[in-house]
Amino acid sequence: MRQKKNFIVLVLLLLPLLLSACNRASNDTAGTDGHMIAVGPDGTENGAGGGGGLEEIEHVEYDVYLGDPIPEQVQETEIEESESVPDLGGRPTPVRYAGGLELPVNGATGFAPVSLLVHATNSQNSSVVAILAPGSVFVVLKEEGEWWYIEEGGGTGWVLHRYCFINLPDVVPSIVYDITNTYASAFVSSGIAIPFVTGQALYQGRSFNGRLGRDEFIAPILYATARRIYVAQQAALAEGNTLVVYEAFRPLFVQQLVSNNLSLLVESNQAVYDGINQAPWHIGWFIADGVSSHQMGWAIDVTLARVNWKEEVTVGNYLVTRITGYTEYSMPTAIHDLSAGAAVFTTPLSYSDRHAWRNAAFTSTMTESAILLHWYMVGAGLFPLASEWWHFNDLDAGYALGGNASQGNFVLGMVHSRTPH
Repeated sequence: MRQKKNFIVLVLLLLPLLLSACNRASNDTAGTDGHMIAVGPDGTENGAGGGGGLEEIEHVEYDVYLGDPIPEQVQETEIEESESVPDLGGRPTPVRYAGGLELPVNGATGFAPVSLLVHATNSQNSSVVAILAPGSVFVVLKEEGEWWYIEEGGGTGWVLHRYCFINLPDVVPSIVYDITNTYASAFVSSGIAIPFVTGQALYQGRSFNGRLGRDEFIAPILYATARRIYVAQQAALAEGNTLVVYEAFRPLFVQQLVSNNLSLLVESNQAVYDGINQAPWHIGWFIADGVSSHQMGWAIDVTLARVNWKEEVTVGNYLVTRITGYTEYSMPTAIHDLSAGAAVFTTPLSYSDRHAWRNAAFTSTMTESAILLHWYMVGAGLFPLASEWWHFNDLDAGYALGGNASQGNFVLGMVHSRTPH
């Protein structure tokens, strides 16, 4: 009996020490696997150290959150530092890709927007081993000069990449993609819905992306144009902003659907008529009734947003930024509002003139954010459409096609994207 009492006394004496040790272990390990970075309204990155980072994070305002559930604690870390990379168990430390894109083209999904000759070697003098039909989907294996080595349907060969589309999220994943025409079209005119268009899913354009490990929108665009959009995105990121892409390639039948139904609405609705036909503008400035730069692959519809949340992720051996929360800036109109209120300049400019915009005056409705977006894009070699603040063209990529431009008679609704090596 005496031994049993002594044992109980010993346990009671040791219990506080054991509890204290457990608490210290819990505190030492809390938050070690969180890699989300909070960005405050002023653009500074807030961690969880010192003065209670979680409270700061809870007060960050944002409109859209795209990531996983917010961790209980967030490490205090700088996004560009290798220390922010998780322990990879002996695998190589991920690095930033330095090839003029955020990720290399190998493993990316490519598309044949025209009948595309596949050569045996990277020379136009080599034999043609296949011809890909417009709308064909392939995987890029490597790039050499002006050529891609590709795989399609079990066969391989070389194609001239100037004629090819690439899936933009595969090479610039930090951009936010919201291709609304694939699930609920945002097209309106003077804020008025366009019958059979507004709110409708107009085509298939989202699928699982094995390269990125998540569902993602599909944004096909000419390869040369993708490289210019990368430049614009890096300029935006450097100032705590991000591009938000609403559309790249648009199938021709969608273009015609919007054009036809908007034309009918203009005839029947005076407010829509007045909103479009404000001199010097007319309906042709807002939607083409035939093949446009969207079908040819050298147009992008884009807005600008403030980054609220971002995280570091690895894709293969590469480190990329993923925007998980953002707030879109105020613009002259809602995106895809086909009306004179969306005009960038006070006068129309030649669709194909590289320099006319330099001497043009902005409309009084152009917001500071719209002007900032404008400078990001023109600084990357893209050219504004005078009538739509969101629309930019890559004239150089378009001219490089010669007479071999896409007509857009297909839907690009799948990807074969792989992890880059």
